[in-house]
Amino acid sequence: MTLAPPTDVLAAELADFRPDMLRFARLQLRDDQLAEDVVQEALIGALTGRQNFAGRAALKTWIFSILKNKIIDALRGQSRSINISALTDEAEEFDQVFDQLFKANGHWMPGARPSDWGDPEETLRQSQFWTIFDACLNHLATNTARIFMMREILDFEVEEICAELNITTSNCYVTLHRARHNLRGCLERTWFGPGETSC
Repeated sequence: MTLAPPTDVLAAELADFRPDMLRFARLQLRDDQLAEDVVQEALIGALTGRQNFAGRAALKTWIFSILKNKIIDALRGQSRSINISALTDEAEEFDQVFDQLFKANGHWMPGARPSDWGDPEETLRQSQFWTIFDACLNHLATNTARIFMMREILDFEVEEICAELNITTSNCYVTLHRARHNLRGCLERTWFGPGETSC
């Protein structure tokens, strides 16, 4: 049985992860002070619960799983409201853009089809990809990013997101489509290259 590392050794190793933890928390919460708080809570939780780390998972994976739970608690503990009319306006604008991507038969319009992204597993192994992804995520509208991250990163169910943010299921799905569309466009411009020009 693997023993947990001594507290001083663990503290030093965790300190190396703090910048990445802060960046991750800020992306989720869009609140610097709250991000600092949840990172601090996660680090304290790791140190006080170090006996739970016995080498079964990488240390970084373990501390980020603690942080993820702290972020979920923070999101659920806040009373959040979203301007529904703003979401509706954004949804109508997105629908217009989305309709321009496809022909009447459902096929991609020339120039709109996404490019071949190559080997996804190889891309995911490249740490630079995540730097670009974070930058693209930061450029999403605040409400759009929050809903995307709750669903895709924090694994909230759509119904739970709607209850937490007081939005309709339709608004949630439209916002998720918008987030994925904008992220795809950003990644193609900054990482994958331009889309195909023929159908």
